[in-house]
Amino acid sequence: MAGLAGFAGLAAEQKSQDVTDWAARIGWVVGLLLVIALVYWLMREGWKWRGTLQGDLPEPPRAPAEPGDPELSMSGRYHGSTTAGQWLDRIVAHGLGTRSRAELTLTDRGVHVVRPGARDFFIPAAQLRGARLDKGIAGKVLAEGGLLVITWQLGEKLIDSGFRSDHAAEHPAWVDALSSADNDQNHPSNQTEGAER
Repeated sequence: MAGLAGFAGLAAEQKSQDVTDWAARIGWVVGLLLVIALVYWLMREGWKWRGTLQGDLPEPPRAPAEPGDPELSMSGRYHGSTTAGQWLDRIVAHGLGTRSRAELTLTDRGVHVVRPGARDFFIPAAQLRGARLDKGIAGKVLAEGGLLVITWQLGEKLIDSGFRSDHAAEHPAWVDALSSADNDQNHPSNQTEGAER
């Protein structure tokens, strides 16, 4: 009898395993998906709104039919464009906000940027304002000096465009070439000034 009473007490102490509440789990998953969709929609609307605000920015020029002889070329990534000196003020108008692979070619006419899967653009030599090495642009941060930033003028706006070469050792040559091109545009040589007099 004592054995039966102990067995009955043991059986009473054992509880059945909790049943999974599938309705609550499905509700949580659906709620989470709705929050993710809302955040994505808000980001997309913010991107479109920024593009609308930048609607007065002219479209970047197309490359000339005869771009000239290449002086430098580079393969790498385009990380975006911002208002010059403001590395978080992203420019999204005319596809300039789209990150992509990029092929850069420098000629005496300017810099031709070819972007597979995104809109190509051209920076005429007269609009180049220099270049520098930096570590970040448009929310992308790299190692110190890991980014080639080209400053150029589009309409009335100065723009910084960030590129990273597949071979970072190429960056200094671009900085030198673009800085000298800017000096040639803005500071004619003494010979030219003498000839004009």
